[in-house]
Amino acid sequence: MGFLDLIKKGVVEEFTGTISTGDLFLSLIIAFVCAIFITYIYKKTYTGVSYTKSFVLSIILLAMVTSLVIRTINSNLALSLGMVGALSIVRFRTAVKDPVDTIFMFWAIAVGIMSGAGLYLITIIACALLGLFYLISYFKVFKPIEKYLLVVNTSKKDSLEVAKIFANKNCVLKTESIKKDKVELTYEVIGKEFADQILELDNDYIEDIHMINIE
Repeated sequence: MGFLDLIKKGVVEEFTGTISTGDLFLSLIIAFVCAIFITYIYKKTYTGVSYTKSFVLSIILLAMVTSLVIRTINSNLALSLGMVGALSIVRFRTAVKDPVDTIFMFWAIAVGIMSGAGLYLITIIACALLGLFYLISYFKVFKPIEKYLLVVNTSKKDSLEVAKIFANKNCVLKTESIKKDKVELTYEVIGKEFADQILELDNDYIEDIHMINIE
């Protein structure tokens, strides 16, 4: 038997030709549980303005579908070649605004690949360690910066005096809306202590003020 025949035999023997229902079900369960853990980490560390439920569901489905694809590829050589050909012509055009979202999607894919390959214990341990390391990095090593939006209502003639109050490096004017003699100013403020000082400020120039936590 030649060298090429040995390689061919080794490759073909890796494919069982059948899909075990128990293994398939277990792969999906492991992928689902790990995906739930990933979405928990994502929600716990999310710092954006609008939290979307669709993205969280996408992470769960991505892990489970990837697990199903890998389990199918492992069972049949023809199916694996057909799956590779089908996936090669699929183009995903959804724009991901935050690079961290891309990493979470890649994490879900990795979980799906490992669970689909039958590496159940390794999948659980690796997923747990990644989540632990990420939480430590997020809360201890790289602490999140607290940001707030202060919506200030004042009169047009007092808007300059209000601008002097917010003339600070921790404040950035985001929007300014003028309606007749009323002005609504939206400032982004860094630090809860400074934001609380503004809220407690007794000033005749500020008619009304609201604070929104964005991070």
